[in-house]
Amino acid sequence: MSETPPAKEPRRTLGEIFVEQGIISEKTRERILERSRQLGRRFGSVLEDLELITGEELAIALATQYDCRLLPNLPRIKVDNAVLEMIPVEVAMQHLIFPIKSEGGRLAVAMADPADNRVIENLAADTGMEIVPFVATKQDIREAICYRYLNKGATRPSERTVLVVDDDKLIRTMLGDILSGAGYRVLKAKDGMEAFKQVIAQSPHVIISDLEMPLLNGYGLLGALQNIPETSFIPVIMITGKAKSEEDELKAFQTGFFDVIFKPFTAGSVLARVKRAFHFYEHQYRLF
Repeated sequence: MSETPPAKEPRRTLGEIFVEQGIISEKTRERILERSRQLGRRFGSVLEDLELITGEELAIALATQYDCRLLPNLPRIKVDNAVLEMIPVEVAMQHLIFPIKSEGGRLAVAMADPADNRVIENLAADTGMEIVPFVATKQDIREAICYRYLNKGATRPSERTVLVVDDDKLIRTMLGDILSGAGYRVLKAKDGMEAFKQVIAQSPHVIISDLEMPLLNGYGLLGALQNIPETSFIPVIMITGKAKSEEDELKAFQTGFFDVIFKPFTAGSVLARVKRAFHFYEHQYRLF
C-alpha cells in the first residue's frame, strides 16, 4: 500500500516573512495589511512606498516566498536585441518585466511580481516558450527598460513634478509656464504613448492629460496607468476642449480621472486642481 505524500506547507505571506526577519512588527503588519486593502494595492508595494522596507528587501522576500532566483544589478546585464524583441516595450512597461535570456525553448524574465501568473501565462502563449521567472527590484527593472528599450536613464524626482500631455504645443507651453511659475518641475509629452514612457522613466507625481490625442488618448493613458500597481495611484487630471457637460464630467470621474479642466482655462483653476492632486498624492498613505 503506497504512502500518502505529506501535505505541502502553505506559502508564507510577505508580512510573516518580514516579521520573522525583524524588519517590521506584528502591529505594523496588521496596519499595513488593512491599508493595502483600502488602497487596493499590494502589501509589499505599500511597505516600500512608505519606506518601511527597501526595494532590495522586498525583492529578497518575494524570491523567498515564491522560490525564485534573485537577480541583482539587472541594468548591468547584457541582453541580446533578439531577446529584447520577444517582449514589446509596451508590455515590459505595463507589467514591469524584462527579458534576460533565451535558451532551449525557455525564456528567463525578470519580474517585480512573480505572483502574477496571468503575465507568465500570456508571455508563454505569445512567445511559445516556457517562462522562467527571476525576481528583481522595481527600480532595477525600470532602469533596464529605460536603458535598453528607451535609451534614457530612469529617475525619481526630488522636486514636485507634473507631466503635461497634449498634442497641442501651445497648450503644453501655456500649462508649462503656469506650473513652472508656481515652482513645479514640468515634463511634457505630445501623446499618450510618449507620456506612458515618461511615467516609467521619470516618475511624475501628478499628470495633466488631454482627452483626444494620437496613438493613445487620455482614457487609454489612464487605463494603462491603472493596470500597473506602481502607477495606478498617480492622480491624473483630464483637460478637454469639449463644451462643459455634466455627462462628460461624470464619465471622467467614473473612469478614474482625479479632476477635469475645461478649455479655456485660467492659471488659478489649473493651480487649484494641481495643489489638490498633490495633497491627495502625499496623504493617501496615512495609517492613523
